[in-house]
Amino acid sequence: MSNGIEALISRMIALGPSANLPPHMLLELFVSRLSFTLALVLGLAVAGCDRGAPGAVQESSASSAPTAQIDYTQAGSDIPDFRLEDIEGRVLKRSALNTPTLLNLWATWCAPCVKEMPLLDALAGEYEGRLKVLTVSQDMQGAEKVEPFFAANTFEWLEPWMDPKNALGFEIGGGVMPTTVLYDAAGEEVWRVQGEYDWSDEAARAAIDAAIAE
Repeated sequence: MSNGIEALISRMIALGPSANLPPHMLLELFVSRLSFTLALVLGLAVAGCDRGAPGAVQESSASSAPTAQIDYTQAGSDIPDFRLEDIEGRVLKRSALNTPTLLNLWATWCAPCVKEMPLLDALAGEYEGRLKVLTVSQDMQGAEKVEPFFAANTFEWLEPWMDPKNALGFEIGGGVMPTTVLYDAAGEEVWRVQGEYDWSDEAARAAIDAAIAE
């Protein structure tokens, strides 16, 4: 662990402007970045997904994984600005969204994420014209992983949008995948779910119906 921290410090010192910071400011910057990284890793562990083995789909433990619930504590937060691309090079920007949106952060290596995808696809068809279901891959390899995944699955409504630098994931926060956030037409958060959730359940539809009816 100490070797990893020393390596991270060396990399940060070598970063252009950061190299000119006083020692105490450099330490604060290091602690901030290290804290965020630890939060992300711990969050993924709680969700049953481990970034340490991105080449394989990782199963969650039914005995240790918590039951995901709808969380209203961050209601009113604005949707982050973003610029996504699909496997064909098309671009989707935040400004293009003008309807209620269910934004899902997922990855091909995360078993709970993969399990949710068909449910989200069915949800997108059921709410066509009233709710946009936007699934955004957090796979760092981008199209290399996303394209074969979509080719192997027959999704009727979902589109292969990608965020390989995890910019949107960092902005939304939480460090857990899957993370799904419902935004209203104005781009304000209504509620979120962190972890695996049964999107075929009537409770999910009731929560969505109540939000888009307002």
